[in-house]
Amino acid sequence: MLNRRHFLQTIGAGTLAAPFVNNIMAADAGSLPAKKKIAVVTTVWREFSHSWHMAERFLHGYPIQGEWDHPEIEIVSAYVDQVGDHDLSRDRANRYGFKIYSSIEEALRAGGKELAVDGVLVIGEHGDYPINEFGQKQYPRYRFFTEIEKVFRADGRAVPVFNDKHLSWNFDWANKMVSTSKELNFAFQAGSSLPVTWRMPDVDLPWGSELEEIMGIAFGSTDIYDFHTLEMMQCMAERRKGGETGVVAVRALSGDAVWNAMSQKSWSAGGWNPKLFEACLSRSQTLAQPETYSHRYPTPEQMREWVENPIAYRIEYRDGLKATMLLMNGLVNDFTFAAKLKNQDKPLSTLFYLPPVPNVVYSAALMAHAETMFTTGKAVYPVERTMLTSGMVQACLQSLSQDEQRKLTPQLSVSYQAAQESLYWKN
Repeated sequence: MLNRRHFLQTIGAGTLAAPFVNNIMAADAGSLPAKKKIAVVTTVWREFSHSWHMAERFLHGYPIQGEWDHPEIEIVSAYVDQVGDHDLSRDRANRYGFKIYSSIEEALRAGGKELAVDGVLVIGEHGDYPINEFGQKQYPRYRFFTEIEKVFRADGRAVPVFNDKHLSWNFDWANKMVSTSKELNFAFQAGSSLPVTWRMPDVDLPWGSELEEIMGIAFGSTDIYDFHTLEMMQCMAERRKGGETGVVAVRALSGDAVWNAMSQKSWSAGGWNPKLFEACLSRSQTLAQPETYSHRYPTPEQMREWVENPIAYRIEYRDGLKATMLLMNGLVNDFTFAAKLKNQDKPLSTLFYLPPVPNVVYSAALMAHAETMFTTGKAVYPVERTMLTSGMVQACLQSLSQDEQRKLTPQLSVSYQAAQESLYWKN
């Protein structure tokens, strides 16, 4: 079948004479698939923001498997919550022919009286928003969602929604967002780009594995990179035997408490399996080194010197799985994962690879799955993963600010079954 992309490429290549092109266009205009129309609802749209990384994939395309994909999707409207001196949304609207509206309702209706789009891309990241007592930036993702929901209910029709990163800083709101999507029966997808980026080596947790303990080591600040790291760990953990059943308790540690935990050499003693830690560092491409050295495994003393304030989250799953997330600024500058499988002494481990700026192709991997959802009307992986990780971040930050005490998490009894097929990029 002659699809729009190949049709336009053929015209662009100059292989068809103009009269024949006109005849083909007249005869086949009705058979060409119409582009899906989406609205972008975002906090800010400036260089290096998530809108710049993600929404613009639907303006000028992105590379995938050695080709340049031009999505059969058109941005027709946008709502931008905060417009500053470095705003790019007005420039992009002028260049690509979409309109920016003063409300989410107007953007979803494209200035008309009823829902006029086939999907909504929500990007609630970056911008000037308050930070609560637990260190969570209160991005208005739930507010965005409720305004979208109002349009769906008023117009009697709902369309797929993609939500970048956390669902909400408030787990109760995140839970409500998921339940609303099920009530109104629309595809709802969310989360980090970590689960869908490349892996080095290209390995996955075997489907139905019996897991004992997992670890993720990364860098960055809490409430941002802890979420990415937990999403990385969760996309592996959810493949274990029995599927996901939720988290029963968490505890966050910082500073000397992390080094003390490391010295304990086991989870039961208050630390973690040292083989997992070694496996993660062995996969890192950015492991810190003393002057004049290359690829030397750091000593505990060196790690204490280089990492000013380590952060650890100890997570207890309902089925007995134990997990440790570590933010080790000064030691690594990437994301690595390791897992201890039952009856296997050597850990499974890998690096979740993030190509550098300005192209950050991992955001293209995430938008490729958003494109699939907008095109098919079906989510390609469970939104419950991100609902759970959103709740983990909230609970761990509360523990961190409450004398680093162990915190029971009955609200995180989140059960779901992921698909057996993995969706990370391999080519």
